[in-house]
Amino acid sequence: QLQLVESGGGSVQSGDSLRLSCAVSGYTYSMYYMGWFRQAPGKEREGVAVIYTRGGSTYYADSVKGRFTISQDNTKNTLYLQMNSLKPEDTAMYHCAAYVPESDYDPWSFRFGYWGQGTQVTVSS
Repeated sequence: QLQLVESGGGSVQSGDSLRLSCAVSGYTYSMYYMGWFRQAPGKEREGVAVIYTRGGSTYYADSVKGRFTISQDNTKNTLYLQMNSLKPEDTAMYHCAAYVPESDYDPWSFRFGYWGQGTQVTVSS
């Protein structure tokens, strides 16, 4: 059983930065992908950034490439999302996940795993 607890969200201005954290407790080895997903009101959930925990490969949505960075600190059992140059369209509830994908060829797919409760990010222009 895993528990994921996000923190670091808030209300910021366009162009500002935030760092989200996801504290992980429990046995994680079998959940070999971790990532950040977001959902804005009235929109479907979308993947933001994913990391293959066993090798370190990272994947980003086109909309955040060059602005967001996903990282993990295994000594602290924490996943991070550094978000720079924030835009109003980044406004959403951000959730972290630890999961097994449907296929290793599609790291964005969620077959089974765990979700955190989320942290709200609001960016105003």
